[in-house]
Amino acid sequence: MQVTVVRIEDAAEKQKIARRILCALTDWFEIEQTREAYIRESGGQIFFAAFAEDQPVGFLCLKETGKATVELAVMGVLTAFHRQGIGKKLFREARECAKAAGYAFMQVKTVRMGRYPEYDDTNRFYQRLGFLEFECIPTLWDEQNPCQIYVMAL
Repeated sequence: MQVTVVRIEDAAEKQKIARRILCALTDWFEIEQTREAYIRESGGQIFFAAFAEDQPVGFLCLKETGKATVELAVMGVLTAFHRQGIGKKLFREARECAKAAGYAFMQVKTVRMGRYPEYDDTNRFYQRLGFLEFECIPTLWDEQNPCQIYVMAL
């Protein structure tokens, strides 16, 4: 199957794609208030979408967190398309965009390894991309979801 990754500029289209993907991924995005915040904020962020047969199957958003740092703010790939290299393709496009924009570092936050199997897979995915553990903030979100921050130099 041919998958293409494109940068999306239109805010409404970004939000439509984010809603479609995140609402299908409730194992990771089960809290409606948080999910809606990701969708709302996606309209103003750097946004890449993956398409298979003209249908969105994944997306990734970047947001600036400092003059030299960009955060992989949210990412999702429909479960039926996991382990097909789509997340990696999205990340590569986002990394190249961030480098071209002059950022020196990229960070990402997720739930610390060892809490939930689905997040353990997410941690391993980020590690395979080259992210390194930076810091864990146990109460950033709540005690049940300690926030693991990963970083990489661009």
